[in-house]
Amino acid sequence: MDYLAINKEAWDKRTTVHVKSSYYDVNGFLQGKTSLKNIELEEVGPVEGKSLLHLQCHFGLDTLSWARLGAKVTGVDLSSEAISQAKLLAKQANLEASFICSDVYQFNEVCPEKFDIVFVSYGALCWLPDLNLWAETVSKALKPSGKIHLIEFHPFDELLLGAAYFASDEPLVEEDGTYTENCTGDKVKMVTWMHPISDVINALVKSGISIESFNEYPYSPYYLEGFVAGESGGYQLLHKGNAIPLVYSVKGKKL
Repeated sequence: MDYLAINKEAWDKRTTVHVKSSYYDVNGFLQGKTSLKNIELEEVGPVEGKSLLHLQCHFGLDTLSWARLGAKVTGVDLSSEAISQAKLLAKQANLEASFICSDVYQFNEVCPEKFDIVFVSYGALCWLPDLNLWAETVSKALKPSGKIHLIEFHPFDELLLGAAYFASDEPLVEEDGTYTENCTGDKVKMVTWMHPISDVINALVKSGISIESFNEYPYSPYYLEGFVAGESGGYQLLHKGNAIPLVYSVKGKKL
């Protein structure tokens, strides 16, 4: 099964829907709003003058938001449609940015540049079958003492919905619509994998990255069905009356 071709087609189609959605609010971004959430702003901190690589950047809103804060940014994504839209947005917003269409695992061959920061966020890792290869990509892209900042959806909510938590070589293959409010109802085939947090951390350590912090958050900045209004302007999912972790972050330094 060519999961790359399947997922590229899915994200090419999703991009054409997403750029027109209020969920992403492209017009608001072009008027000066940031797409970055408080979690990543606080976790990453000041970026002015630093080189920042955004892996799996979709159509570049977060990448360009970092550029507005003074970072020298490079965004990479599998979807050629997403990269085309990202380049268009950069031009419309008058922001300097580089965007590269590439599979994550091939990125180091396409771009040998080294970065101060590698940024990965929200729903990125499930599209990758091998976290060791992902972590190697991150490590090779970082300068000595460069930082990886991962802000990712916590797998606990998927566990409550019946998903298997522990990693399996067999992917989940499904057909579904997209998550924005303007979903047309059209379904696309997608291939994803479940990754325990321990696999994420161990892959980074194995690649030569020292873990500096690991945090869990009892809320998400994004709403999904069943969530309720929670702290920090986000949304919570309650289990037996208690908030479950919905987001986690990992910060590491290249040795």
